[in-house]
Amino acid sequence: MTTVPERNSSVDAAEDKWLTPKEICAQLQIPEQTFYQWRAKHVGPPAYRIGRHLRISSRDFAAWLSLHAEQ
Repeated sequence: MTTVPERNSSVDAAEDKWLTPKEICAQLQIPEQTFYQWRAKHVGPPAYRIGRHLRISSRDFAAWLSLHAEQ
């Protein structure tokens, strides 16, 4: 019999959440145009095309945000 380790559901929920560009812009309080300019310049958070929708992993967004924090 194999056992699967229990996972913390609150942590998993944050890790598995996909954000829209609109949600990213709302969190950062920036215009959507800025997000798409960053995307064109390859300086924004990594995004994934899922069908015709653009999504950003909340884990990738948090990592990208921490890299851009001023010290």
